[in-house]
Amino acid sequence: MAVSLAIIVILGLAADYLFRRIKLPGLVGMLLVGILVGPYVLGLMRPEMMQVSADFRKIALIVILLRAGFELHRDTLNRVGRAALTMSAVPAVFEILGVMWVAPKWLGITLLEAAILGSILAAVSPAVVVPLMIDFMDRGRGSKKGIPTLILGASSVDDVFVIVLFSIFMGMYGGGKVNIWAKLAEIPISIVLGILVGVVPGYFLYKLFTRYDWRPPKRTLVVLGVSIFLTWLETAVEHWVPVASLLGVMAIGFVILEKAEPIAHLISQKLKKLWVFAELLLFVLVGAQVNIHVAWKAGLAGTAVIAVGLVFRSIGTWVSLLGTPLNWKEKLFCVVAYIPKATVQAAIGAVPLAAGVASGEVILAVAVLSILLTAPIGAIGIMVLGERILDHGEKSPYTFKSLREKLQLPRVGERVRSKRHGTVWKIIEERETWIPAPGVTSTPNGSIPAILIRYWKEGSGTGPGTGKTMTYRYSQLDPSFHDHWEVLYDW
Repeated sequence: MAVSLAIIVILGLAADYLFRRIKLPGLVGMLLVGILVGPYVLGLMRPEMMQVSADFRKIALIVILLRAGFELHRDTLNRVGRAALTMSAVPAVFEILGVMWVAPKWLGITLLEAAILGSILAAVSPAVVVPLMIDFMDRGRGSKKGIPTLILGASSVDDVFVIVLFSIFMGMYGGGKVNIWAKLAEIPISIVLGILVGVVPGYFLYKLFTRYDWRPPKRTLVVLGVSIFLTWLETAVEHWVPVASLLGVMAIGFVILEKAEPIAHLISQKLKKLWVFAELLLFVLVGAQVNIHVAWKAGLAGTAVIAVGLVFRSIGTWVSLLGTPLNWKEKLFCVVAYIPKATVQAAIGAVPLAAGVASGEVILAVAVLSILLTAPIGAIGIMVLGERILDHGEKSPYTFKSLREKLQLPRVGERVRSKRHGTVWKIIEERETWIPAPGVTSTPNGSIPAILIRYWKEGSGTGPGTGKTMTYRYSQLDPSFHDHWEVLYDW
């Protein structure tokens, strides 16, 4: 398995670099590497790696969903709430209806089998969509109207909705008695319970991290461990009650961000570094699951069914956005962002075949083909349209976020020690400002971002802010924070 990991890292990084050089998403290159080295083409992956592939992909998905949670601000969620709710169901229903309309005639399957196929195809891929939305959020693109947040929230619930519909159609095919209303009730129940099982540990972790000043990597590992446990919990209780654990994973980040934003940003920075490796695992292993020989069997008829489904899905997405402040270009971006398929199709595409569905091979072939067609096309479309359509103010707050990360500045509440005098100070305030910079022409006013940090000498007063304080400014023109200070942690 060690050799397989080496292949993933070396070839995945090389593909990521090459595709970025030609202005294409690096994840497309990683997907192609996975297809080539997987068991269905060159067979370079060891069998034991493929056996644990699902666990590795789940952990990688948890990493990116945690990052998503640590970027979800309450005010942004409030702005996009209604649109996110409609986008989580309406586009999927439209796509299923489109597939049911054409698949029986073009693929020679029954109407119920077409419904099963449609429910598999109707799931958007969080593995493809979420990383791209996080990248836009990191750079402040689309922040004014919260478009990346809208797509993040909607795509997460979309999968829950579609998988419930899939289970209903599979139950109907098996001939057993299916209580459709009870099944549909699982959708809100799983969403509410999923959020709840994330909010409770999220609040506990917030209390833990504010009481004990741990190093950011240790905080990050604790959050990751709790999140992995939540996904196990979903599997453990699925026979009694449905739980959308991936929503719970995002809720952990959301709670910590709401309660202690400085701590949330520190953890998010470490997750961003961890994502470099997790991204390789996720996309190379998703690609390795793709059997191109099976996809080939779907042929032109399968391609046509997928295309019709996407047309219906696009109409459903547009309908979902009616009445929102988005202009037609931004709505077009949302339509394209809802195209990629990969994660769910790779996970459940073979279930009908294993369950004895008569057209199981055809369903699997079309599901695999949908990954090959929509994952790269959707990712490229998101990247190209996002750069051209999403707003980006000249003085975006994300400029300060990037400056803070580059200078590795401490956050409010952290303790630091002077390297020169050995005295201990606490960060009690930070302010963002713009300062004039002679010769700078990259901004309209010739100014650059700077961060003012206020220090309080511990023990010099009855409380923070009473006693000796001092303020320093940090920018690309000022001395480095780490030249004079070191951050202190309990553990």
